[in-house]
Amino acid sequence: MMKAFRLPSARLWVSNKLPRRQYPLARSFTSAQRILTPASSSKDSGEKPNDNSISEHASDSATSKKSESSSASSSSPQSKPSPTSTPPTDWEDNPNYNIDHFSQLPHMNFGVNQHIVINDEFKEALRQILWQFRAPIRYAFAYGSGVFPQSKDVGAPSSATSIHSKPPPAVVKAQGGTPKMIDFIFGVSYTQHWHSLNLAQHRDHYSALGSFGSGAVSAVQDKWGAGVYFNPFVTVNGTLIKYGVVNLDTLCNDLSEWSTLYIAGRLQKPVKILRDDPRVRLANQVNLISALRTALLLLPPDFTELELYGTIASISYMGDPRMALPTENKSKVANIVGNNLPNFRRLYAPLIDNLPNVSFNDSKCSNPDWGADPSANVRLAQDMDPVRRGNMVRRLPKAFRSKLYFQYQKKYQIPQLEFNKMLEASSDEDATKINRREGGSFERRIASEPPEDLRGEVRGVIKKTIGWPSTSQSLKGLVTSGIGRSWRYMSEKIAKNREGKQKAAEQARESQKKKM
Repeated sequence: MMKAFRLPSARLWVSNKLPRRQYPLARSFTSAQRILTPASSSKDSGEKPNDNSISEHASDSATSKKSESSSASSSSPQSKPSPTSTPPTDWEDNPNYNIDHFSQLPHMNFGVNQHIVINDEFKEALRQILWQFRAPIRYAFAYGSGVFPQSKDVGAPSSATSIHSKPPPAVVKAQGGTPKMIDFIFGVSYTQHWHSLNLAQHRDHYSALGSFGSGAVSAVQDKWGAGVYFNPFVTVNGTLIKYGVVNLDTLCNDLSEWSTLYIAGRLQKPVKILRDDPRVRLANQVNLISALRTALLLLPPDFTELELYGTIASISYMGDPRMALPTENKSKVANIVGNNLPNFRRLYAPLIDNLPNVSFNDSKCSNPDWGADPSANVRLAQDMDPVRRGNMVRRLPKAFRSKLYFQYQKKYQIPQLEFNKMLEASSDEDATKINRREGGSFERRIASEPPEDLRGEVRGVIKKTIGWPSTSQSLKGLVTSGIGRSWRYMSEKIAKNREGKQKAAEQARESQKKKM
C-alpha cells in the first residue's frame, strides 16, 4: 500500500523572516502539502508517513549512461543530504550557486514542487528520447502543448493525423487525437563540445550552419539572442521534437537574475523535468518565487487563482514580438492556465503559503481534496502595506530590479550621484557580508505608487527585458533552423492563431445566443 511522504516545514522553500498577516481563513501548510502529496491511506492504517518516498520524484534527477558518468556523478540524487535538523533559513538572502550535489541544497526535499507528475509511461518515453543523444545533457525538461494539453478537445488517436513517424504507444496515448511536436530544453556544461559531439551523431538535425562546425554553431548560440540554439522538426525515436540547447551558466543566470526571461519564463509554467541539476533547481526556485512576487505587484488586494496564475503565465509573453503578430493564439495564456490548474498549484501553493503577505482566503480550502480539483478557482488576498510590498520590490531578481530602479530614477528625477549611492547602499552584497534584502525608503516609495502606475512600470520593465532577446532569438531561427523549417514553424503558428480566432468567435456567438 502506497504511503504518503511528509513534506517538512514550509520554510524549506522560502523564508522572509517577517511576521504573517492573519486572514479570516486560518492559513496552514496542510493545503499546500496535500497538493504535493500523493493519495495515501497511511492515516487510516496508523503508519507514519515515509519521508523516503520523496525519491519517487527525485528519480527525475540527472542520470547518465556510462559514457556520461562524469556528468552524472556531480548531479546524482542518490547522494545523501547532511543530517541537519533544520535547513538554513536565509537561503534566499544568500543562495550558493556553486554546488555540485543535491545534498548541498537547503534540504533534501528542496524544490520538489518543480517536479510535475505526468503519466509514468509517457515520462519514460520522453526520457528515452534523451538517451538517443550521446552528447552529455546535464539538465533537461519537456514543455508546451505536446506535453501539457492546452485544450480539452482530445479525440481518439489516429494514424492519419499523426505528425510522428513511429511514436511509442505512450506518446500516442498521451496526445490522443491531436498529435503535436514535443519541445525540449537541454542544459549543457560546454556548448562547443556538446555541439561537436552532436554534429558527429546528428548532422541532419542542423541547418547549413552546421557545415561550418561546432565553433560557428556555439558562437551563434551564445552571442546572439537569448543564448539558446533550437533544432526544430527532427525525429527521434519515431517522435517529432524540437530541442533547444542552452549553457548551464546562461540558464542559471536567467533564472536567478532575469537577464532575458527567455528560459526563465518557460520554467514559470508547468514543465516536465526529465534530468535535474542541483544548481538549476536552486536557481529555478528563485525564479518561481520572483514570478510570484512580480504577479502580486500586478494584482489588486483580492484575486482568484486563475487571475494569479494567468498573470504569472503572461509574464513571458509581454514584449514577445510573436504576440503582436498573427503567429500566436491570443487565448494561449487562458488555455495554458485553464487546462493545467492543478499543475500550477503544485508549483506555487508552497510558495504562496510561505510569503507573509499573501494567503488563500476561501472556504473551499477547508476541503482536504481541493488541491486536486481542477474546477476549484479559490480566492486569495494580499497585504498592500508599503513596507511589505517594498520588501517584494527589493527581492526582485537583480538585473530586472536594476531596470525598475532606473525607471523610477527618471520618474523621480533623482540625480545620478545620489542614485548611485542609493544603489550601492542597497547592493545584494559587499566585501564583508551579504545584506538582507529588505526594502528601504526608495523601495517603499515605489510600492506606495498608485497601483495602476506601479503595474504600468513593472509591465514596461518586463517588456524591455523580453523584447530584444526574444526578437533576436526569433531572427536567429532563420539561420539555425534554415528557411524551410522556419517557414514551416511560422505557418503552423499562423494556423494556430486562426484556429484561436475561430474558437473565440464561436464562443462569442454561443454566449450571444444564450443572452437572447
